[in-house]
Amino acid sequence: MCFATLEPLYSHKFHFLSPNPNHSLQHFLRLHHPSSIRALLCSANYSVSAQVLRLLPSLRLLLTTSAGTEHIDLRECRRRGIQVAAAGGIFSQDVADAAVALLLDVTRNISAADRYLRTPNHANPPSEVFTFASKLSGKRIGIVGLGSIGMEVAKRLESFGCIISYNSKHKKANVSYPFYSSVVDLATTCDALVVCCALNEQTKHIINREVISALGKGGFIVNVGRGGLIDEKELVKCLMEGKIGGAGLDVFENEPHVPKELFQMNNVVLSPHCAALTDKSNMDMCELVGGNLEAFFSNRPLINQVMLDMVE
Repeated sequence: MCFATLEPLYSHKFHFLSPNPNHSLQHFLRLHHPSSIRALLCSANYSVSAQVLRLLPSLRLLLTTSAGTEHIDLRECRRRGIQVAAAGGIFSQDVADAAVALLLDVTRNISAADRYLRTPNHANPPSEVFTFASKLSGKRIGIVGLGSIGMEVAKRLESFGCIISYNSKHKKANVSYPFYSSVVDLATTCDALVVCCALNEQTKHIINREVISALGKGGFIVNVGRGGLIDEKELVKCLMEGKIGGAGLDVFENEPHVPKELFQMNNVVLSPHCAALTDKSNMDMCELVGGNLEAFFSNRPLINQVMLDMVE
């Protein structure tokens, strides 16, 4: 979506090459000159591995339209001297809105009630089709990843009178919310978890069966980070076994595939990784990409460069 908006805005300044989605990258490069490509724009749906980077010997700039960079081999970029820029906090407010919407939906049975009314000739009353709604106001909410998105989620949920606590890689200075270094300990004290941290080797499956069990039968999980943050197979099992109250999921471990077991569950709300997709954020993203392209080709610092020297 960003590319379709970006190209007409900046085609007078840059020469864009758009691959055919039905062809491989290798086929695309055979039609063009890989040595002439200096900048690459990608989304989180495309893996930029070391193998891909080796096909582009002159590449010096990699732009991603996502806030996360787990789909990019950052070590190889650092070795090659390729600058990387991501979306930064552009999507934070939109994703936080979506996180709260998913939490409201799954706790108040909004989607389940909608499906009930849309079903013709429903013979049973709502109370026999889905459980009573759960009150959001005053709930104890644990945020896994108190970055820019997590802080926006916390700000919104405070308006509901929710009690906020969090887990992050490090305790945040000047943050009054209680900090838990263990996600299991955080889950034990909470009614719901909102997962919005980055996906990396340390956070893969940070939400596992132990965490879900600690959250308990009345607990809820919302994930607007990345699907791999949750052990999806264990989440499905726990939902089927009634070991958790419900889940609101915008992301999945093997996108675009969604476990079919979730489709029949009234206590699960599903969204196709679209939490960040608003008209305003799309235009902001295009302006950011355009600004980074102009900065790069003018030998100026990037607007929001990823610091590769901090990559482990």
